[in-house]
Amino acid sequence: MERKTFFVDVILPLALPKLLTYRVPFELNDLVVPGIRVVVQLGRAKLYTGIVRHVHESVPEYPAKYLEGILDDEALVNERQFKLWEWMAGYYMCTLGEVMNAALPSSLKLASETKVVLNEDWNRDDSQLSDKEFLVTEALQLQQVLTLKEVSEILDQNSVMPIIKKLIEHGVVFTEEDLRQRYKPKIEEFLLLTEDGCDDHFLQQTFDALEKRAPKQLEMLMAFFHQTGSVPNAEREISKIALQKAVNGQSTLTQKLLERGVLRVEQREVGRLDDSELASLQPRKFNDSQEDAYAEILKHWEEKDVVLLHGITGSGKTEIYVKLIQEALDNGGQVLYLLPEIALTTQIINRLKKYFGVRIGVYHSKFNQNERVEIWNEVLNRRSGRFDVVLGARSALFLPFSDLRLVIVDEEHESSYKQYDPAPRYNARDMSLVLGKLHKAKILMGSATPAVESYWNAKENNYGLVDLKTRFGGINLPEIQCADIRKELQHKTMKGIFTSFLINKIEEALKAGEQIILFQNRRGYAPLWQCNVCGHVPECKRCDVKLTYHKHSHQLKCHYCGYSQNPPTQCAACESPDIKMVGFGTEKIEEEIELLFPKASVQRMDLDTTRSKHGYQRIINDFEVGLIDILVGTQMVTKGLDFDNVGLVGVLNADQMINFPDFRSLERSFSLMTQVAGRAGRRHKRGLVVIQTYTPDHWVIQKVMSNDYIGLYEQEALERRNFQYPPYFRLIKLALKHRDRHLADIGAIELTNMLKEKLGERVLGPEIPYIGRINNLYIRNIMIKIERNVSPKAAKAIVQTAINSLKSQPDYKSARIVIDVDPN
Repeated sequence: MERKTFFVDVILPLALPKLLTYRVPFELNDLVVPGIRVVVQLGRAKLYTGIVRHVHESVPEYPAKYLEGILDDEALVNERQFKLWEWMAGYYMCTLGEVMNAALPSSLKLASETKVVLNEDWNRDDSQLSDKEFLVTEALQLQQVLTLKEVSEILDQNSVMPIIKKLIEHGVVFTEEDLRQRYKPKIEEFLLLTEDGCDDHFLQQTFDALEKRAPKQLEMLMAFFHQTGSVPNAEREISKIALQKAVNGQSTLTQKLLERGVLRVEQREVGRLDDSELASLQPRKFNDSQEDAYAEILKHWEEKDVVLLHGITGSGKTEIYVKLIQEALDNGGQVLYLLPEIALTTQIINRLKKYFGVRIGVYHSKFNQNERVEIWNEVLNRRSGRFDVVLGARSALFLPFSDLRLVIVDEEHESSYKQYDPAPRYNARDMSLVLGKLHKAKILMGSATPAVESYWNAKENNYGLVDLKTRFGGINLPEIQCADIRKELQHKTMKGIFTSFLINKIEEALKAGEQIILFQNRRGYAPLWQCNVCGHVPECKRCDVKLTYHKHSHQLKCHYCGYSQNPPTQCAACESPDIKMVGFGTEKIEEEIELLFPKASVQRMDLDTTRSKHGYQRIINDFEVGLIDILVGTQMVTKGLDFDNVGLVGVLNADQMINFPDFRSLERSFSLMTQVAGRAGRRHKRGLVVIQTYTPDHWVIQKVMSNDYIGLYEQEALERRNFQYPPYFRLIKLALKHRDRHLADIGAIELTNMLKEKLGERVLGPEIPYIGRINNLYIRNIMIKIERNVSPKAAKAIVQTAINSLKSQPDYKSARIVIDVDPN
């Protein structure tokens, strides 16, 4: 039988304009299929993990290198995923390699530059290791970090990725990125009976001895049997903490029982979702509004695949989601529940796992890579019944679903669904529609303040539209009042950064035993340190931006590039020591509130306090159980959270949001204020919202006060039609970045002229953005507005040709041109 020569087109995690073709060694002919990972050489010595896209017999125009090896027994990426990747690369004007980079956890993308480190928790059992695996571990014990290239030299062989893959699977090594992202797993101690302790005669002797000499130990041992219920002795177990809580006992009592040989202790890792936690709740009975909304959704789905659920805050949207998820699971399907931010998964997962137990999994970037690979494999294989429902931020779109029936996009208006850097700069809300279409799945988008584009699509009959206008339990929407900063300044009644009106309301809420949320969309202590004599403000050395003061670290910091410096003791311009802090961030609010209300427990929730994996969860849990009286936060506090006892919400500076120079700023201001207002009065009584502003008569604030989303939508839609913005026009934003200011200017003008030759007045710019230099790169923006009836594919081809033409010139080879389709 004649042997065939096969070739494979391989996707590499690099921004390459097309796929590279490699030759398959004859011995691998039967093993190579689309979707598996292969090891390939690029250039002289670099090895990469790639994904096979096509297997064929067409000889390429260039001499094809051989594959170095195969890493998988079966496909890791399915055909629907490939179609999603290809659609994304075409629409967002990026490469398949960049999409692959975003899609796969980095443990699945080993390269010769990848660094591996020894897992400090490895039990040092090397009996399962091959000779070569043992050599690598021995080298890592002597040298803490090795690149794959160094491993290759130690073993004297080219392809070492299969060996590293095995070591990762055995838990012997981590990639360095995993180590950076790795958190110490939560370890809990469990108490079980020893072998002797399971013997009735031994137990009776122990009880008799304790009754005479150690009544406290007897009480704890009796509690152990009581708490573990009527199960065989060998199956009795309880967490050490739970047993000590049950009898208000100390750990010394537990230690005594361990010494007596009746109990033994086991340390166990408590994972993302405790597998012992089974579904314990049935879905709640709907009220009339929910019943009607549910029926409407099903009716719309008969004709359309996408439905927009416009439900006011506290209307019970989650209960509808729960019922629809259950129906999808009953039909044997998978469900993707998208949330805009990792932060939101904390509270919602606690609610959903009460309904779905271990069938629900969480997938987002705060988990280390090994955990993400575990979920990837569970979703791919579907062998254990776990993770049929995946809750995650935008990266969960890329999971290898095989039978997706339902996609829920919660808080669909959120700008966090947009990926900003690096490419692909996709919007997960929009991509969920493509994913749903590929799987023939139904899509439900929910929000109290839908994006203007989404509501327009519903009004144009592209989506079904369902309204949910009453709060669950008949609770009224919060009362919204304005505190006029101008008047209080005139009457000199301001208390620092707070109006006396807000202070009085905080006092009333604390006396009533209610909790308070204070919202300010700026972290740090004070935005500016300004000289009182000449007005000079310290700036970042690498960006065109003022430095923000952070009191906790006593540093002036740039929020764009990370540059920091110590606060000056005198002005750098005129040397005057008379320097004052101007403006306020969450840190300053926290400090002033603690001074005004010393008996209240105050906590701040912003990027600085929630950097750790469980930082956000800890704050949310403390607030839920009442350990925090006043929560000060940035927009994190607006995100779909549900607290029982919030009586007052304060918005400290509405004008800052409204006056931001962006065509979406009014829509975002309305959303943020409405969402944060929705945290008030969610359970037992009507809440109060106080908005501090210099312009209480501003039309957006008036719309917030009357909860008039339709009025906001109509006004915004009118202005966007007049000024050619989405949803009536499509936008493509180009940002040319260069270290040389002059070349940035000249290059941007040249690119604009090339585009105008083909696209005419649709091209605007170039212009210097709000921040014209970041990390020593000068930025010039070009905006292209394309009518909805013009072919976006043709327009993108023109844009790509112009960019390629500019980049081919020697002066602009080092220029970076960032393409952002549908900028947010």
